[in-house]
Amino acid sequence: MNRRRMLHAFKADVGEYEDAAVLPEETDPQLYLSRNRHPQPFHLICSKDNVLSQLSGEADVHLRDSSVNRFRMVVGDHVYIPAGTPHRIVPVTEGVTIRFQPLEAGLQGAAWYCDGCDSELRRYEWEHDKDTPAVQYYAAACARFSTDEAARTCGKCGTVAAALDLAAFGWPPAAAAS
Repeated sequence: MNRRRMLHAFKADVGEYEDAAVLPEETDPQLYLSRNRHPQPFHLICSKDNVLSQLSGEADVHLRDSSVNRFRMVVGDHVYIPAGTPHRIVPVTEGVTIRFQPLEAGLQGAAWYCDGCDSELRRYEWEHDKDTPAVQYYAAACARFSTDEAARTCGKCGTVAAALDLAAFGWPPAAAAS
């Protein structure tokens, strides 16, 4: 995978939640860079601990199944995300975020929750592969969720979540995602 130079983190051409690796290939933990303008369209779940660091802008990190539900990140803040904790970045202003993640990150997933009763609607999981861009997994999970009305329908209250509009994210087409 093409590595980015950390030296130009603010100028790097990285996309929404791209999680582009920036350190030499075998560096552990690895740092992943994203430029975030729009709310993350899902809650990310990582099987190993992560740390988020805000390099520019402001964002809220929404956490589930945690004693902390929301944390406002401003420049210089770090947020520890325990293994298995669903979390979602919601930018207040455009920003650059770094994710510190183990090189062998293990199982990851995207989860969606009901707007009506807050129950989990659907979760898609994959094995982290440091050689596959994260956005390919994200785009594939979002495409599956959007095209499956049953996945978007709450089994408890019947609320149907809207299909995701991912045009602003610039992610690869779902057909190219694995």
